[in-house]
Amino acid sequence: MEIYGNAEILNAFHRMVGSGHVPHAMLLHEDDGGGAFPLVLHFLEQLYGGNPRVAKLIHPDIHFVFPVAGPDKPVSLQFLAPFRALLLDNPYFFENELYAAIGIEGKQSNISVNEARSILDRLSLSAVEGGYRTVVLYLPEKMNAQAANALLKMVEEPPQQTLFLLITHAPEKVLQTISSRCLHLRVQPLSEEAERIVHAREAAGTASLRDLFHDLLEAIVARDLLKALETGEALADLKVREQQKSFCRIASEDLRRLFLLQKMPQLAAFPEGEEAFYRRMAGALKPTFSRKALAVLDRALLLLERNVNQKILFADMASQLYSL
Repeated sequence: MEIYGNAEILNAFHRMVGSGHVPHAMLLHEDDGGGAFPLVLHFLEQLYGGNPRVAKLIHPDIHFVFPVAGPDKPVSLQFLAPFRALLLDNPYFFENELYAAIGIEGKQSNISVNEARSILDRLSLSAVEGGYRTVVLYLPEKMNAQAANALLKMVEEPPQQTLFLLITHAPEKVLQTISSRCLHLRVQPLSEEAERIVHAREAAGTASLRDLFHDLLEAIVARDLLKALETGEALADLKVREQQKSFCRIASEDLRRLFLLQKMPQLAAFPEGEEAFYRRMAGALKPTFSRKALAVLDRALLLLERNVNQKILFADMASQLYSL
């Protein structure tokens, strides 16, 4: 996981681990999408002796907490799979990308007293591997007063080898009772060069997913069912479910371009250098294709949320698109 800049924080973390003097609570202030998670995970890899499960986000003694929303007072554990997928795919994610990944866009998210009780329940158990128990809490400014009060004693006087790492975008909004117990660290914003690198990687990922959809369209136009099914298999083999969801969204954007080309060409816009491809597809596909294909992709997104077997899901999706 690449880390850009912030040598002072990295050196401080190295000294903490080397000396054994690790503050029990630290508050890292980052700009949205600014890179606190790579720093935190690097620190935890050192603290846990290079255990590979730290980088995979599956260490049993590291607990991730973040704002959630829902009618039944949910907690972070219920959204852990898409959170892990997002963090592994892009550790420089923005807050709104988290809400999109866990399916709560437009909802009022928070860290509730139910979440605080869940944290306390997990910390009441002994560490599975006998070392540190760590809570990584994203956006403590979303914690309500009840939750803060429930956690206060644990943050103030934690049991031995219990660590809180808080990542905030607005330290002034973190409740003072929590903030005052933490060592504050400012994560410096990404340099222009680092931002270009991060954005280039994101763009490359998007381009790769768009290429898969273009392969699928080419197979459909060529009436090559085997090639269409091979593309579906490639989608099923993507290791991160969030990438599969991104494919469905990118494909939907492309279908809207094709629809505009067929119905209102003066409104159509294209990625640079790809106008000829879209015009060729618009001429080769039926006028009803885009509208029907959007429904197929919407269904695929819904089934991804329900954890349907991915090989079956994408083989069926490719087959349905081929038949339109």
